[in-house]
Amino acid sequence: MGKLVLGTVQFGLQYGVNSQGRPSEASVREILARAQEGGITTLDTSSAYGNAEELLGRCMPEGAFRVVSKYPKGEIPVREMFDTTLKRLGTERLYGYLLHHFQLFMERPSIWEEIISLREEGKVQKIGFSLYSPAELDFILDSGVPFDLLQFPYNIFDRQFEPYMADLHSRGVEIHVRSTFLQGLFFMDRNALPGKLQPLKKYLLELDRRSSESGLSIAELALNYNLQNPCIDGVLIGVDNVEQLEANLASIRELPLYPEIEVKEKELLNPVNWN
Repeated sequence: MGKLVLGTVQFGLQYGVNSQGRPSEASVREILARAQEGGITTLDTSSAYGNAEELLGRCMPEGAFRVVSKYPKGEIPVREMFDTTLKRLGTERLYGYLLHHFQLFMERPSIWEEIISLREEGKVQKIGFSLYSPAELDFILDSGVPFDLLQFPYNIFDRQFEPYMADLHSRGVEIHVRSTFLQGLFFMDRNALPGKLQPLKKYLLELDRRSSESGLSIAELALNYNLQNPCIDGVLIGVDNVEQLEANLASIRELPLYPEIEVKEKELLNPVNWN
């Protein structure tokens, strides 16, 4: 269970193509209590996730979780936004703080000095970036900026960051991956895909075939594929209710890894391109 990271975007926003809706505050309390019981130690959130930080501040058992939050694009200075996050969460420090929108670093590289200062003051243990493309990772590597923590998408379909992972891991960079279920796409009705996503149907049917052949559910295949990668330190999952969390916890097991599925339409691996 130690690698699981509970994502909280669903707590503050309607998120994902297969979402059942935002959970109530009572449901959030139930989810967090079960997560703690199930051995999950890290939560992922952001100032950009609606009122997710405020909900966590009200619902988190004290000292139960390490929290990674993110600085979003906007006009509020880094320190002011960070202090607001601490106040919302009801804590004095964070485990991790990421730059949520990479374009900010491209436009104003000096913003990173402000984030470094938070680590130097002991307000956050690890700093880093939330990334969407390998080109962004190339940019920060070429820039030589120091970072301890990265988050990026990775799943059976989307392995664009894979060539970097062993080197990052060997350098002590903590790697968190999101989009394990491709924002719920893996569970969508294959015959009800929006027109833009129709090219992915053949890959989803191949995933179904492998699921049937192995006797494993889609969730078991996808979740354990990420959990068993030795370079990955944290695997984000998002849930709308405690039943979904229970299902994820029950899916964890040692399994033989099945070959990846090679998606040719790589632009469709980024949900930004689904609209």
